[in-house]
Amino acid sequence: MILRKERALAKCHFRVGDAPGPEDRSERASRVSGRFRRERIRTMAHLTRRQALSAFSGLAVATLAAPHVAKAETPLTFYGPPAAPSAVLAHAVKGGFLKDVAPGAIFKAWKTPDEMRAAVASGSMGAVVMPSYGAANLHNRGLGLGLMNVLTTGLLYIVSKDETLNSLQSLSGKTLALPFKNDMPDFVLRRLVAENGLKPDDIKLEYAASPPEAVQLLLTGRVDAALLSEPAATAVLIKAKSFFMTVHRTIDIQREWAKVAGKAEIPQAGLALTSPVQQKLGKAGIEALQNAMETALASAAADPKTAADAAADALGFPPEIIAASFPTSHLCALKASAARADLEAFYDELAKADPAIIGGRRPDDGFYLV
Repeated sequence: MILRKERALAKCHFRVGDAPGPEDRSERASRVSGRFRRERIRTMAHLTRRQALSAFSGLAVATLAAPHVAKAETPLTFYGPPAAPSAVLAHAVKGGFLKDVAPGAIFKAWKTPDEMRAAVASGSMGAVVMPSYGAANLHNRGLGLGLMNVLTTGLLYIVSKDETLNSLQSLSGKTLALPFKNDMPDFVLRRLVAENGLKPDDIKLEYAASPPEAVQLLLTGRVDAALLSEPAATAVLIKAKSFFMTVHRTIDIQREWAKVAGKAEIPQAGLALTSPVQQKLGKAGIEALQNAMETALASAAADPKTAADAAADALGFPPEIIAASFPTSHLCALKASAARADLEAFYDELAKADPAIIGGRRPDDGFYLV
């Protein structure tokens, strides 16, 4: 545009007979071209500065706004033991029952009680199915743990190839495999031994690192009987048949407990939440979580296979064995407050042997989350 303007002005001032010669035209064109280039450079410089300021301004706004962008919350991970109550929790997670209260939730199984307790104490596990006495103990130690519900009222059995070993007295002088020293089955057995007039060493205990290890001890004949939780108890009855053996469910620990405590129900395990998880969910969220667990339990009872499939990989048992164990697992989803009387009676019995088992006293009101 500038070049055309210069040429137009040049034409207006030329008179006929004053037309420039070749050298004048070349010189004039050079001057006009030079002015055009300088104007273009100034225009580009102006635009470049404007664009740079605009870009810088946009970057500054984005940088200032960045800290206020909401980050996606980390999905809540639920943990459970290699036992039947975890099947309900795994089903709740994988079946989508928790999608509203804990979207994207994950389920994992813990391997040993020691691993679980250390992880809860360190804060790396925040929503955990654990023995009810363990929840009380950690709460009383000031870790802020609360119990949301009870997921089983007893799933302990003594199994043996010898069906005559059908009472605690009959086990005197025998060897009994027992998973997890100083944990729920061990504590319950100690109370039963004491209440049945037996001495602690009348039954020789062979502690195993896991339920499957206890099963192997029994099947290979290295022990006379094994005290197992479900689904391990059902697993050994089924697995023995493949070795042309017969294993019997000889003692129902829940019935033995009724002789001591007056009730067969043992509020053995439930879902506990740490303080950070309680704060994250809020009271309404905890209530919603409990409702979801109740719905998942009803679904598992109606469709054991689907629930068992959800838990099989994590628990390390075939789904058909998990499903077959449901009737003898006494699964439930009782609110902690509704089970409080049974829990306190259970805690009192355990404390007779050693109050330190429950942390020295009954847990206070804050322990019962719903």
